[in-house]
Amino acid sequence: NIPVRTAVGREIRRAFVADEGMTLLVADYSQIELRILAHVTGEAILVETFREGEDIHRRTAAQIYNVEPGAVTPDKRRVAKIINFGVLYGMSPHGLSAATGMTFGEAKKFIDQYFELRAPIRAFIDATLKQAEEEGYVETYFGRRRPTPDVKSSNFMVRESAKRAAANMPIQGTEA
Repeated sequence: NIPVRTAVGREIRRAFVADEGMTLLVADYSQIELRILAHVTGEAILVETFREGEDIHRRTAAQIYNVEPGAVTPDKRRVAKIINFGVLYGMSPHGLSAATGMTFGEAKKFIDQYFELRAPIRAFIDATLKQAEEEGYVETYFGRRRPTPDVKSSNFMVRESAKRAAANMPIQGTEA
């Protein structure tokens, strides 16, 4: 995954050259993780947004900031994008605060509002973590399992890292 939006990324991409008679293809599964999340959780707003071809980050920003989608600024959309993807990785208020410049309190409120709006996602994450603790593994949509012994670690850092990995594995693993 080589970024295209920076000068360095564009320069790196120029290093890839197809052999004579061959073609290189660039493919982007547009927001695939969020689309998988919409499918496995059945979260109505996500499903509807993708079916209608709308911008999920703009829609999330409009809901969180309580404005019309047309009034969403690029900065508000950027924050919504961070949280839309961040929830998949167990982003904490501290993490959101660091990524956006919000205060800790603002970030916590933002995450709480997100999960109020997207309750099925919270339920999915909670059920995934419960499975990790009780059954010792989580799995992808297609049944590929990942053991999760460290979710019971007595070491806080190890345990929290294992929980984040367990929470996002079903989505990222399905994507892969």
